[in-house]
Amino acid sequence: MYWIYILESSDASWYIGYTSDLRKRFSQHNDGHSLATKPFRPYTLIFYESFWDKRDAKAREEYLKSGWGFRTIKKMLKHFFQQKL
Repeated sequence: MYWIYILESSDASWYIGYTSDLRKRFSQHNDGHSLATKPFRPYTLIFYESFWDKRDAKAREEYLKSGWGFRTIKKMLKHFFQQKL
């Protein structure tokens, strides 16, 4: 199984990635093992989706990093978090 995930950093920016081990990868980000995310720790996992196929997960990650994908997920999460308040 593969996962795409969105992390929110301490400065409220987002990091989007994919992995086959979500718990391990999340720990790696917060432990500073990723050079791209190390300066912005700690992270909160704010969204994830699962996929059976690695190609599907990678395609979804690329879509979410695109302009349309990022706007779509941003609207969706904004709506979700407003409902939680």
